[in-house]
Amino acid sequence: MNFHIISAVPQAFGNYFNTSILGRAQNKGLISVKVYDLRRWGIGKHKKIDDRPFGGGPGMVLRVEPIYKAVNSIKSKIKKERLAVRTILFSVRGKKFDSSQALRLSKYKNLILICGRYEGVDERVARYIADEEISVGDFVLSGGEIPAMIVVDAVSRFIPGVLGKKESLEEFKGSYPTYTRPEVFSPKKGKKSFWRVPAVLLSGDHKKISEWRKSFEKSSD
Repeated sequence: MNFHIISAVPQAFGNYFNTSILGRAQNKGLISVKVYDLRRWGIGKHKKIDDRPFGGGPGMVLRVEPIYKAVNSIKSKIKKERLAVRTILFSVRGKKFDSSQALRLSKYKNLILICGRYEGVDERVARYIADEEISVGDFVLSGGEIPAMIVVDAVSRFIPGVLGKKESLEEFKGSYPTYTRPEVFSPKKGKKSFWRVPAVLLSGDHKKISEWRKSFEKSSD
């Protein structure tokens, strides 16, 4: 699967996509993450990508022309066998992103993710360029870069082979508490304060452990 991210601040992503699970997935060729600097398609000598809003108001708005050119450029380079593509604009007005949305998006071969910035994005991007708008929560961020990272991470987990086991998905294993060594932890030396691992997890009785975990799955429904 291929993720194409269009951003006015591509440096904001750092090394996130090259580490841990996503890094290994890229090394195995299971996913590809490419970040594009929107200014490559900027207007004029100064590669301008934003302008003042019509009708007045604070801040600057990302222009439609650079985004149109960026999306068209990316689509023109997508191979025919990878033509299944979805273009997404991050917006507070978009549909709420959750696991079911991540699973749906994992069926595409290519996702083009448009990151907003400044005061907003020219509405013509949502109306004529993006296939849909997505929101990652009921709050406002400085740009679409963090939402893009969330979508790449969440969608990638549904790509076969990205996780070691299918059961590693939170949706399958349930949201039960997990523990590891030490069995007993004392946060304050010399004081009788102990944080213990539940005895059932140390019992070796897999049936009881399974029942214990399922009790949390039920309570979270």
